[in-house]
Amino acid sequence: MALPANKRYNRQIILSEIGPEGQERLGQARVLVVGVGGLGSPISLYLAGAGVGTIGLIDGDTVDESNLQRQVLYTEEEVGLPKAEQAGKRLKALNASLTIHTYAELLSKENAERIISQYDIVVDGCDNFATRYLIDDTCVKLGKTYVFGAIRAFEGQVSVFNYQGGPTFRTFYPDEEEMSQLPPLPKGVMGVTPGIVGCAEANEVIKLICNYGEVLSGKLWHIDLKTMESQVIQF
Repeated sequence: MALPANKRYNRQIILSEIGPEGQERLGQARVLVVGVGGLGSPISLYLAGAGVGTIGLIDGDTVDESNLQRQVLYTEEEVGLPKAEQAGKRLKALNASLTIHTYAELLSKENAERIISQYDIVVDGCDNFATRYLIDDTCVKLGKTYVFGAIRAFEGQVSVFNYQGGPTFRTFYPDEEEMSQLPPLPKGVMGVTPGIVGCAEANEVIKLICNYGEVLSGKLWHIDLKTMESQVIQF
């Protein structure tokens, strides 16, 4: 049984930045998470915990044992099962009042516009440039905001694109052909890296919905977890 909203969300409603009005905005918001792996796990968990009313989860992959070191949405019993469907069940178990839509498929040119058009904000939990350019182009066409995140080993980045006419992903990475020819990044990553970066992405989404703070539009937040040094780069 779902908990009463005033009890479930009390600790954030008492914040002046949220309040009852912000909580209502969260409940009415529609957010799509593209990729429910290392980044998508904390993104979706904290958006569900905060009470984002409608969450879409798209991922065409299945749970692998090697995922469990960082993809904290899943359990050993779910190895081999579709990530999107299992993630949806986990979010409903956390917050039964939410509407969760799952898409057990990859985001593609054939489905991107149809799926993204149903949401207000798209959050990046993917791991390749081709999908990011597709998200960006579709968000620009449809007038949607794109929350970007990327990780490598002990480092991570977050930004917000196409917000109120601000810079896009192509503003930051204009040459898609050049980026597609880069050698693949090493696969090594500490499990906490996507945890921290994904939480930062969820934070940007909540700020956007509730309209407080300084959004990372035209800015790139970077963190190095080996030194705990972070910086915000203007672009």
